[in-house]
Amino acid sequence: MKSESVSGVDVPPSARRRTDGDLGDCVRVLAAVHEHDGYPVNWPEFPEAWLTPPSLVASWVAELDGRIAGHIGLSRSDAGDAAPGLWSARAGVSVDATAVVNRLFVAPWARGHRIGALLMAQAVTEAQDRGLHPVLDVVASDTAAAALYERLGWQLLATVEQQWGPEQKVTVRCYAAAT
Repeated sequence: MKSESVSGVDVPPSARRRTDGDLGDCVRVLAAVHEHDGYPVNWPEFPEAWLTPPSLVASWVAELDGRIAGHIGLSRSDAGDAAPGLWSARAGVSVDATAVVNRLFVAPWARGHRIGALLMAQAVTEAQDRGLHPVLDVVASDTAAAALYERLGWQLLATVEQQWGPEQKVTVRCYAAAT
């Protein structure tokens, strides 16, 4: 599946830093992803705030055919993140030596253009430029995302149970970028 411009020439997707002006489009894409795939598992009460957590270091969007087609964030470790602790224990370094890749989603209409890989490359490069090791947590039921990370060479650190609420326990797969 390739994208073609009006002239009939293939136009690859591109990635750039997200701006505040992109948030409305990002929320609309996120809503389509939630409807299609159930991500995020729990729809946030304030989606724009969910996309801009206090721990956020940087974020990017992908564009295809002049439209926002995907999103990714890079954050400092939060208390609820399992992968940073697993990686730091394995590598013998502080949790502060990690950066968490998060909020990755691609519009259902834009899949098949390697947008997920494009966005992952942006986040990994930024983490490495900052001297940090990229890690991430993904809900175990999100097999498409796990398959992407494994295709990109990410290493499974562990599968853990997390308590997300009084009556919500979730199985999460924790990954680290290849060393």
